[in-house]
Amino acid sequence: MNIRNARPEDLMNMQHCNLLCLPENYQMKYYFYHGLSWPQLSYIAEDENGKIVGYVLAKMEEDPDDVPHGHITSLAVKRSHRRLGLAQKLMDQASRAMIENFNAKYVSLHVRKSNRAALHLYSNTLNFQISEVEPKYYADGEDAYAMKRDLTQMAEEGATVYSCLAGCLTIAWRLRPCPFVPASAEAAPGAKGQEQARRAGCHREQGGGQRCL
Repeated sequence: MNIRNARPEDLMNMQHCNLLCLPENYQMKYYFYHGLSWPQLSYIAEDENGKIVGYVLAKMEEDPDDVPHGHITSLAVKRSHRRLGLAQKLMDQASRAMIENFNAKYVSLHVRKSNRAALHLYSNTLNFQISEVEPKYYADGEDAYAMKRDLTQMAEEGATVYSCLAGCLTIAWRLRPCPFVPASAEAAPGAKGQEQARRAGCHREQGGGQRCL
């Protein structure tokens, strides 16, 4: 299985997956609206043959009176590929993209009150909290839970990983093998020899040794 960023050519297959899996369906222009406005935020899951078996369609909410936050418009995984952790991976990828690209503080979604499987995923696995009940939210009159997930911890974990990687790269650079300095450069008197050694990235220490800078 492979999780990757959705591309424009994926949108029709995402819509097909939506039609197979969910009662909430959208016209193709709505998929293009997401893909063109927030190309970083939607992801697909594909099998070993490159066939799309799941997707998450996501966007940023444009509310000037609130902190930056994203919204999950739609999430679906084909029945044949459920219970493999794909929904969680898709949601986490979209959430990280919201943090990295838009500094999102939380992500929201709506879910049917009767959808117990989705509620279990959102509440128990992804740490969403119910913020309110929206009566008759769906076209058939069913109520929806409005849910939110605080992204602070995910953002802090990402910053920690980045800091660790930066530190490891710095250490690796300092411990890199000292490049070869020709004997002529070592023996060359005055500023010329020192300049050649400096360009090679080495510093002569007392006792005749060399240390990489």
